[in-house]
Amino acid sequence: MKKIRIGLLPRVIIAIALGILFSMFFPTWLVRIFETFNSIFSSFLSFIIPLLIIGLVAPSIADLGKGAGKLLVITAAIAYTSTILSGFFSYFTTAWSLPMVLNPSETLSSATLEAANAITPYFSIAMSPLMDVTAALIFAFILGLGVIAVDGIKSKEILREFGDIIVVIIKYIIVPLLPIYIFGIFLKIGAEGQVPVVLGLFFKVIVIIFVMHILLLLFQYSVAGIIARRNPFKVLLKMLTAYATALGTQSSAATIPVSLAQIKKAGIDPDLADFTIPLCANIHLAGSILKIVSCAYAILYMSGLPAGLDLFAGFIMMLAIIMIAAPGVPGGAIMASIALLQSMLGFDETLVGLMIALYIAMDSFGTAANVTGDGAIAVIMDKIYRRDKEKKNRNESVTEGA
Repeated sequence: MKKIRIGLLPRVIIAIALGILFSMFFPTWLVRIFETFNSIFSSFLSFIIPLLIIGLVAPSIADLGKGAGKLLVITAAIAYTSTILSGFFSYFTTAWSLPMVLNPSETLSSATLEAANAITPYFSIAMSPLMDVTAALIFAFILGLGVIAVDGIKSKEILREFGDIIVVIIKYIIVPLLPIYIFGIFLKIGAEGQVPVVLGLFFKVIVIIFVMHILLLLFQYSVAGIIARRNPFKVLLKMLTAYATALGTQSSAATIPVSLAQIKKAGIDPDLADFTIPLCANIHLAGSILKIVSCAYAILYMSGLPAGLDLFAGFIMMLAIIMIAAPGVPGGAIMASIALLQSMLGFDETLVGLMIALYIAMDSFGTAANVTGDGAIAVIMDKIYRRDKEKKNRNESVTEGA
């Protein structure tokens, strides 16, 4: 009898549903057991993510050869442009739609948030990363480009073997435990009562943001399809597994293994995918910036404070840069943006608290939009990579013929 294997996407969906369902009747002591597991697993993810980035990005850059520097610049430019455009799209859409759905009496001056009973783990195990995400990216670039510069054959083999070790860890430790981790996240959220409190207060804003995320992904993949001259929605369907995984993990970096597997199934060159996806997971935050800009505008608008384009233009451009190191930590984007919210938009402690509550309640959706949008960039970069590869092969053929 053939053994039936349940795919990752169904397991993630089941984990989310069961987490919400069981939160309704699980006793606190049992929820704390899963929270203890999540605390340990989260610490392990924080520890392994910098190594994962080095193990995937460095050998991929080395394998791509002399064109890696060019691909790096182009990928970073596309990711930053996409993030910036998403921020301005969010601002203009929210400014247009919010006054249409809110009553004049709906303001934050009278709104209060109930303090949830925080559920803590029984114990935690600290696993300090060897370096932060930004340092890991820089180190990976230096290693990969350095191997190309010196044409280091032995160094390339070492990088490949280290990458193989990382792949084993991903395949046999991280991916099998992800559904349990996702179950624990939604169990805790439901048990603490955070979601109903926040969603009840900001429901209309959340609907606007959700619609914008859909439009954003359709736009990104449409542009990618036009540039690459292929059907981008086949890739989008493949990336839905990564979307669902990101809904649970709330971390772009933690979803890298799933994103890589899905984008390769969509026909993207494996070497190009190993280079693009981990890189974009840390520099492409179109979904997160969309959500932060919309939430910030909504809070300012509902508080009767100025929310003009003169305030938000600089905020959006700075936010796109400052959030680069945030994807490794669930909710990290909003934490990284607090200084800008206070210095550039004039948020006080109360407004910052409201902003964090609203953002965290739907953090998963922004992260899911981030990682899914990475697939669109991979489609564009795959076209550029294959074109350059074909051109190189033709030149080599001409040289050999001469």
